[in-house]
Amino acid sequence: MRLALVLFFLCCVPAHAADKELGAVVVTAQRNPVDKSYRKMIRGMDLFEEKHALAPRAALRYRVLPRNRATKMQDVELTVAGDTVTLPIDLEPDGTFTLERDAKALAEDASVQSNRRAGTMTWRTEIRSPGVPPGARRLGDLRLECEVGMEADLVSNVRSLFSNPTLRWMGFCSSRTSGYLFFTERPLFGVTLVAGARRETLPVDDLYGGSTRHPLSAEELRRCDCEVLLDRSYFLPLGDKSWPDDTLVEFEYMDEGASLGKAKEELLALLGEGNAVRFESGYEVRVYRPGDGSEFVALISPTGTLLKTRTLNATPEATTARGPARSSG
Repeated sequence: MRLALVLFFLCCVPAHAADKELGAVVVTAQRNPVDKSYRKMIRGMDLFEEKHALAPRAALRYRVLPRNRATKMQDVELTVAGDTVTLPIDLEPDGTFTLERDAKALAEDASVQSNRRAGTMTWRTEIRSPGVPPGARRLGDLRLECEVGMEADLVSNVRSLFSNPTLRWMGFCSSRTSGYLFFTERPLFGVTLVAGARRETLPVDDLYGGSTRHPLSAEELRRCDCEVLLDRSYFLPLGDKSWPDDTLVEFEYMDEGASLGKAKEELLALLGEGNAVRFESGYEVRVYRPGDGSEFVALISPTGTLLKTRTLNATPEATTARGPARSSG
């Protein structure tokens, strides 16, 4: 029902005001992206308690991440600032923090402020259940990260008539093609969902902000909070309930495994250019689609060496391709 409401309202939005997907969340210049509402972040904490069953053994933290290549994350300072109240925030070395509930800060509609200028950082929730193996995340944790992140208004929108909390209520985080961007600690080559004996590798279009299907222009990349994290970004089919909350989301990183030792020129001579995404690190991914729904993905090093490849066969349940990621914290 909520998704039907979303579709009804979005069909009334002019083409320039609504993106191709409900999940396309974009940056706005109407507010400072490093100045977040304390009230909304507290509401995110309330929602975390309400939906704690998604991650019953996890705790909630918020996190700041670099937004562009010039961002320096050393000595970042955060404070809760209102008309008369100022509360320091203890920021951990990994960029995570928690908020204390303060009645005066709530009454003054305080903001969570940083000593970094606008456009240099993005914000996420951090929900991690104990016992998850290295190189993996738990799907229920990530579902709850989206719910809390939208309720806390950690992402700003200009292509929707609705606020982030309203979009969340309408089903943003329960859509199979939710455009909520997640980030890993290291550059990604593949993401695989694992539940018991069932394994499914996500299409490459669910990585790199969807840029393998919808190439991001320099301006779009500049406006995306994935600008410096593009090679670490991924989407998930959060609303696909055939994957239980205990599903593991396993990551294959670019720097894992032995090189195939072939030259890039050999690949191009055999298969052609394909669709190429080049990262700031010098690595590039090339995608080949023969037309039957399958895909062949190749990773090339900054020196032009073919490092690894992956083939994904077409499946009836393949994730619907999302529009380009244009989101910012």
